[in-house]
Amino acid sequence: MQTYRLVMFRGRYNVIWHEGGHRHRHSLGTDSRAEADRLLARFVAARDAASVGAGAFTVASAWEGYVNSLGAKPGATTMRFMWRSLGPRFGNRNAETLTEDDCRTYIEARRKQGRSDSTIWSELSRLRSALKWAENKRLIDRAPKIWTPTPSPPREKRLTREQVSTFIAACTYPHVKLFAILAATTGARMSAILQLTWDRVDLVAGLIRYQDPSRAKTKKGRAATPINELARNALVEAQRAALTPFVIEWAGQPVQSVKKALHAAGKRSGLPWVTAHVFRHSCACILAESGVPMAEIAQLLGHKDSRTTEAIYARFSPTYLRKAAQTLEFA
Repeated sequence: MQTYRLVMFRGRYNVIWHEGGHRHRHSLGTDSRAEADRLLARFVAARDAASVGAGAFTVASAWEGYVNSLGAKPGATTMRFMWRSLGPRFGNRNAETLTEDDCRTYIEARRKQGRSDSTIWSELSRLRSALKWAENKRLIDRAPKIWTPTPSPPREKRLTREQVSTFIAACTYPHVKLFAILAATTGARMSAILQLTWDRVDLVAGLIRYQDPSRAKTKKGRAATPINELARNALVEAQRAALTPFVIEWAGQPVQSVKKALHAAGKRSGLPWVTAHVFRHSCACILAESGVPMAEIAQLLGHKDSRTTEAIYARFSPTYLRKAAQTLEFA
């Protein structure tokens, strides 16, 4: 799929792309980002139409336009990975003519490839969002209905305190061990930990600021988290040997992913099902079981609304529904 980027040039938005070994630039003639997004989608649609010999607005155009509208948000990166499976099946299709049969055929094909219904649901939900974006921008008259499977129920796997200690001890590489410690003690997401830089670690005040001020804020909030003694000792040791601005580094380079390393440590510790998210979930469960208020857990996890936290973790609290159950006591 051809990649187009919006850049400012002489006070106006321009679209940049590479083709035939050359870099091309086309002025959209506006300094408004909203207008530039709309014009970019039309520009991409016109090029796609010329390449496929059709005048219809394609799914590929809707997808690319929506991805560009997200800018630097993490969702844009996720969507580019999703396109590897969605693009070959839907890319050249008219964006207004997708049917239930098209969706069900895609669902069955992905299931045969071993993908879970939750993964398929995420992919088709993103497709729905892209088509709805095209409708809102008046690039198509009406977005078609997108059928999705029911996502799988959330996994309940979580670590006990003892299992957390066992897992950390099984981490042979220092950067993986540091990641596991931060994940277990702060409940931060994998991306937030991997993108953390030393200028946001205050060892004097004992605070980590996971929100990067240079990055656009997203719905998935990043918290300012206190550092406990275990995390402090690990950070002090890592800072002495640091070669880059990034807290999690290996061989003088920032680390892009620790999925394989966590899986290897999980096998050594007898916990092969552990992922980065399991640490976050376990952190919240342990706090709830210890009676920590939901509002504090919400702040630690970066939830904007504690009702989200309560809906997931209130049942782990030792006081959960106790008063209600005692009220229903009968002789």
